[in-house]
Amino acid sequence: MTDDSPSSDSDSARPTVAEIQEPPTTPPVAPAESGVDDAPGSTSATAGVSVADRVEALVEVILCSGFPTQLGLGIVLMAAGMRPFDQGGRLSAAYVVAISLADTALLLGLVWGFLRLHDERPLDVVVGRRPWIVEILLALPLLVLVAVAVVAVLLMVRVWAPWLHNVGRNPFETLLGDRTGAIMMALVAIVAGGIREEVQRAFVLHRFDRYLGGGWIGLVIFSVAFGAGHAIQGWDVAMATGVMGAIWGAVYLARRSAVAPMVSHALFNAAEVFRYTLYGL
Repeated sequence: MTDDSPSSDSDSARPTVAEIQEPPTTPPVAPAESGVDDAPGSTSATAGVSVADRVEALVEVILCSGFPTQLGLGIVLMAAGMRPFDQGGRLSAAYVVAISLADTALLLGLVWGFLRLHDERPLDVVVGRRPWIVEILLALPLLVLVAVAVVAVLLMVRVWAPWLHNVGRNPFETLLGDRTGAIMMALVAIVAGGIREEVQRAFVLHRFDRYLGGGWIGLVIFSVAFGAGHAIQGWDVAMATGVMGAIWGAVYLARRSAVAPMVSHALFNAAEVFRYTLYGL
């Protein structure tokens, strides 16, 4: 006998066990895109640098190379009545001190401003994150290495290319005639040399590393420019200076810290000042 009661229709409307256990159909989810391309320092990120970013970095490098700032400051100082040379053709101590310290302040300000413009921390770029005491201790053997390299370059020039020794007396030596002059030049050598030039070098190499083809390419280019900037002291000195800059720059690229080059550079410059002051060599 067929059961036509209402409960039969109610039971047939209930879902089966299979229907309850069957998961709902959902559209496939696309895999999340990897963030590797945006990782700092990755090959793809470097390749993705725009032309505008490269041009901007190049402008920053030129402005922080030292040439535009010193040219502009020289014009200002001369307009104020200061001259780079006195009537006897010797360098003016007041002019050298003024332009060196002013250029240090200006260049440090430019480097800080350009880094902050790109949301970069100046201390991370210049000083790095290595322990300071380790970097300071590294400066001592680095100083020895630099001194040996300078002596080697100057000796090779004297033997194989003596015509590059085209300046009989370093013009800066005329500023070391007395204790006051020696102290002033030591200050300039430490501040403008050890601090300004190493901050400058770190920034330029950092910009090359991120935007302009690589830090080691920047090291070659900037070392040549750094040496050429000292040509007033003679081409042999310019070559030795370029080699020193290459050593300090290589240490920065290897360690991402300018502390050791900064301390080494300051000590070398100060030693040169006192060497001539005490012994006339």
